[in-house]
Amino acid sequence: MQKSEEKVKSVKPFLKWAGGKTQLLKELERFLPSAYNTYIEAFLGGGALFFHLRPSKAILSDINPELINSYIQVRDNVEILIKELKKCLNTEEFYYEMRSKDLTILSDLERAVRFIYLNKTCFNGLYRENKKGEFNVPFGRYKTPNICDEVRLRESSEALQGVKIVCSGYKAVLKKYAQAGDLVFLDPPYVPVGKFSDFQRYTKDSFYDDDQIELRDEFKRLERSGVKVILTNSNADFVHELYKTHEINVFETKRYISSDLNTRNGQDVIIQSSDNLKIYKEDLLENFPGTRYMGSKYKILSFLWENVKGLEFKTVLDAFSGSACVSYMFKQKGFEVYSNDFMAFSANFTKALIENSDTYLDELDLEILLDDTTEIDNFVRKTFKDLYFDDEDNYLIDKIIANSQLLSNAYKTSLALAAISRACLKKRPRGIFTYTGARYDDGRRDLQLTLEEHFLENVESFNSAVFDNGWGNKSFNCDIFDVDVNVDLVYFDPPYLTSKSDNDYTRRYHFVEGLVKNWKGLKIDESTKTKKFKKYESPFDSKATMNDALDRLFYKFKDSILVVSYSSNSIPSKEDMIKLLSKYKEEIELKEIDYKYSFGNQNHKVGNNANEVKEYLFIAK
Repeated sequence: MQKSEEKVKSVKPFLKWAGGKTQLLKELERFLPSAYNTYIEAFLGGGALFFHLRPSKAILSDINPELINSYIQVRDNVEILIKELKKCLNTEEFYYEMRSKDLTILSDLERAVRFIYLNKTCFNGLYRENKKGEFNVPFGRYKTPNICDEVRLRESSEALQGVKIVCSGYKAVLKKYAQAGDLVFLDPPYVPVGKFSDFQRYTKDSFYDDDQIELRDEFKRLERSGVKVILTNSNADFVHELYKTHEINVFETKRYISSDLNTRNGQDVIIQSSDNLKIYKEDLLENFPGTRYMGSKYKILSFLWENVKGLEFKTVLDAFSGSACVSYMFKQKGFEVYSNDFMAFSANFTKALIENSDTYLDELDLEILLDDTTEIDNFVRKTFKDLYFDDEDNYLIDKIIANSQLLSNAYKTSLALAAISRACLKKRPRGIFTYTGARYDDGRRDLQLTLEEHFLENVESFNSAVFDNGWGNKSFNCDIFDVDVNVDLVYFDPPYLTSKSDNDYTRRYHFVEGLVKNWKGLKIDESTKTKKFKKYESPFDSKATMNDALDRLFYKFKDSILVVSYSSNSIPSKEDMIKLLSKYKEEIELKEIDYKYSFGNQNHKVGNNANEVKEYLFIAK
């Protein structure tokens, strides 16, 4: 058992690191337990807190192989490392020569020398890679950088003796090693706040909304297991919503990764696990397996809930369920939920998680799903060869599609198809199928796992998300005009039609849509590079038909409370939407919230005013 009050000589990190925690050490000390067993840091970076504490028993991990290799070399070969670093020159020519070296032909020691040298001499100590996985930060032009800090390297080596250093994603490490009584420090890529503070740009592995939700769920799993957890993040509304059941402590900090001095001030939050644990089933999307789905309402769920919770309703229809997060929220809140989407893969998510209340995939089901003896037609392997996944992954998809039909009931089949669909989305750069190859490979963990590893993780995720809220919830996969239910409230989140972008979900998600349907009834357009099928016809994708479609929709459900999500840059306008609703409802309320795109064809505009909109919520009673 290690005691926090035991004084050891602190060591300063041997690396500069964007988002490092040196300036937060005094604040972090306030949250340390009086004693703990093993110290575990799962997003290592510069390791400021580890070097400050110097615990006698520790596990350090990060998904960045070059970073982890450098730590190992400092621990095991520090004198040779120092000798080689002394040979490095602070010149632009030498810098770019080192930067361009082929890592595959370098020894582990040579890789560590290169990494530490680049870290000391590159612009602001950033770690950033291009789409090919190549380090691409420019020369820093420092007059006298301390390329080889012998004292700090030797002190770091001493501190790292006996420490287990692992290159792995945080979930795998924590599930394998974290035990009751341990101390886990989590310093993930931050939720962006403002246009200059997107830390995802400076890390090899990007973190998206669904990743932050998964991290929150892991935080709570550790908490329930008796692990002491300390987590840092940005002072963002989304973070406050994710950890609303915990005390959130805000601290002023300075950022050193912006070239503009006026943008370097910021705020960090520190969140710690609770000793007096209470289970809050109403936590935002607890255990929900999210995806980077276009138009998903992850970030405004609390805004939506705050504005509808006072309405009188017991039953709700989510008319365009999409990612299923709104349906899942209503199910968590205890309502009877009906979900619908015209996309089969979206409707399959709600069948697995909303309609299903007590069915899970067990070990026998996994044996069936991964059985290699089933006769398959190799449709995916032949049709989509070298487009999105390799032959091994395509074979897995063919196998699971075939074997899922052998499971004992429809909900198990739905869970299996949901798991492999989400695995494909997470394995795919940007989570879409509008292009072939891996041109948007940003190096994140999801792109490094095999598809089978993704699938097995997703089986566990979907199993964890299944629960019974006491109602007979239903999932539909049809045109919304064909849904025949009587409910108290209908929530509409129709495809947003704008003048500058399309709302073609088929084009983005045709592969997983075909997967869930086994391409039955779909005709692939062989002339297209992506092998997409013909777009589903919809009255919501044309200026000529949008208003009439909304009018018919509001008329169809005029006896229910109508709640509509829409955007300020979409068609029809706010004024026209109010006119349409006023034909059938006497009382119209309009709620607004600022929103910023971070996905799809708007992603290139982050930091641009065109990317910032008002998200509208119309409530018609």
